[in-house]
Amino acid sequence: MNYAGEPTGVYFLIDNKSFYASVEATMRGLNPLHTLMVVMSEQENTNGGLILATSPLAKKHYHLQANVSRQRDLPQDENLMVVPPRMNLYIQRNIQINDIFRRFVADEDLFPYSIDESILDLTHSWRLFGDTPREVAVRIQKTVRKELGLYTTIGIGDNPVQAKLALDLYAKHTADLIGEIHYETVPEKIWTVDDLTEIWGIGNRMAKRLNRLGIHTMNELAHANPYLIKEKLGEIGSQLYATAWGIDRTSLHQPYQVKSRSLGNSQVLPRDYRTQEEIETVIKEIGEQVASRLRHHHVLASRFVLGIGFSYASAEASGRSGFSVGLRLDATADDAPIAKALIRAFRQQWQDETIRNIAVYSSDFSDDSSYQLSLFTSFARHERRLRTERALDLIRERFGFTALVYARSLTEGGTAINRASLVGGHNGGNSYE
Repeated sequence: MNYAGEPTGVYFLIDNKSFYASVEATMRGLNPLHTLMVVMSEQENTNGGLILATSPLAKKHYHLQANVSRQRDLPQDENLMVVPPRMNLYIQRNIQINDIFRRFVADEDLFPYSIDESILDLTHSWRLFGDTPREVAVRIQKTVRKELGLYTTIGIGDNPVQAKLALDLYAKHTADLIGEIHYETVPEKIWTVDDLTEIWGIGNRMAKRLNRLGIHTMNELAHANPYLIKEKLGEIGSQLYATAWGIDRTSLHQPYQVKSRSLGNSQVLPRDYRTQEEIETVIKEIGEQVASRLRHHHVLASRFVLGIGFSYASAEASGRSGFSVGLRLDATADDAPIAKALIRAFRQQWQDETIRNIAVYSSDFSDDSSYQLSLFTSFARHERRLRTERALDLIRERFGFTALVYARSLTEGGTAINRASLVGGHNGGNSYE
């Protein structure tokens, strides 16, 4: 492979090691690497408590996995600290960490990737802070460690995909928590990976599809027929082939254009819901929340999707995990027609299964400057309802969602009030102040 024409720069992908658990450890004056701790979500919201994060030591000793292990998997060890999440605290820490990164790159060269990962394009600035990129990486690590008490792992590459692979494959397993991949080291750093699922972008299902093509290692992927891979796997096949060669032609500075937008909300229910009245209460709440978001963005939607997930027992009994229904409506952002259509769709599909998950999504947007009204629609009534809903939105925006709620949200099955206090589906918690 001739890399002469490939884009080359200096990219860091920085991960905050065991972020949630590390933040909680530092708040207690503990070293994140030497603390037995897990952050576990509220039991009532996740069917028994889901482990959101584990400290490195807890992961090593108990083989617990974030977002997989549950309360039932916890060992009976009095030395293990189990703490609830504080999402607002983690967001504040994320802002502080990225502010430190801004000392090393311009704003336009910093790309927050998730709440615990960021991409830095140091192509034009690394020489200001060290003699080599690795020296700059150490300086960033020491700064974050000194000011916030957190450990960071850093992948360094000539492009973003190399930095990501360097982070996942090497940085997280080395003593200095730094890994590097460059074009000239692709054969020894990427082709030597025998487990395809270790590679970013290759899950178990994709690995099986590659296996059927006779590809079981990254070396085999790099030396397979690229035209055959694209024919069998489509564009993703070409992307994986490029990854095997350490090639990434993505321009991070070019704004990403979303082909198809959607707005929606979903919820894992706090317990199994069995009665029609309770289930429909939550469907209405989520439908109205989606309608409010549509009005906030000044758009109307003509397509909606209702997703229903069954409880484990119902899924086992019925042989299906749930159902999804697509709906077509005249373009709208009104609570009433959206809720009515969702309830009608639910009643057509539901067969007395126990429900655990509910989701509503909207798409096919148009500007809200005009409405399509039928001959049977009273314009005056429509206008009054729209003014009422917008007034409700303004009150909630100023005083919080719970300032005005429908009476049904106060019933036993209602979840809107509790959901309003969550951040990312979990307890916001107190700030670090």
